[in-house]
Amino acid sequence: MLPERENTDPRELARFSGQAARWWDPKGPLQALHDINPLRVGYIREKSGISGQSILDAGCGGGILSEALAAAGAAVTGIDFSEAVLAAAREHGRASGIDVDYRQAGAESFAREFPESFDVVACMELLEHVPNPASIVSACAGLVKPGGHVFFSTISRTLAARLLVIFAAERILGIAEKGTHEYNRLIRPEELTKWGRDAGLTPADCSGFMYMPILRKSWLTPSLRMNYIMHFTKAADK
Repeated sequence: MLPERENTDPRELARFSGQAARWWDPKGPLQALHDINPLRVGYIREKSGISGQSILDAGCGGGILSEALAAAGAAVTGIDFSEAVLAAAREHGRASGIDVDYRQAGAESFAREFPESFDVVACMELLEHVPNPASIVSACAGLVKPGGHVFFSTISRTLAARLLVIFAAERILGIAEKGTHEYNRLIRPEELTKWGRDAGLTPADCSGFMYMPILRKSWLTPSLRMNYIMHFTKAADK
């Protein structure tokens, strides 16, 4: 794995830190995350369960997913590099009365400090924003307990994604800040599958999902041409 600070992009960190004040605005620059969050939570609940689980939200940002998982009965730890977004997460958690343990850390350093510590690790909408996504996958594999579950959500590197997820969303509909996604950093499902296998994980499911910003709805689909969510398991100790 890369040394910790080398697996961050200062431009990405600055962009998301700059959005901290509006992280919980459902019509703000993170609208899409608010809209797809019920789908993400539902997928995790179906595949691994949530209530009573210890869950790590790697790249938690302002805590949209973390809070939802905690509200559903999980003991949640959220990690992120940006102190600005973590401050927004903590403030919102205090206001909502939902308890999440937020830490300023990256997945790699956290894996070294807390190996095999969580029943479930979720890493959503992060891989496409780091220089070495395979390193994050490896770290998530190291963080989950034997017999546990790991989830990733990201965007496939296809022409359809380039047109709809990047061009239309950022330049026409304005539901994401321009420059949020770079086409060359998008990840094909077969690439993510390989990284998971290389890290000792077993692919369990891969589902595409569609997001309709006008309706503010998202749903699972067999097509992996745009957004997708992938479920891995880690073998139990013999």
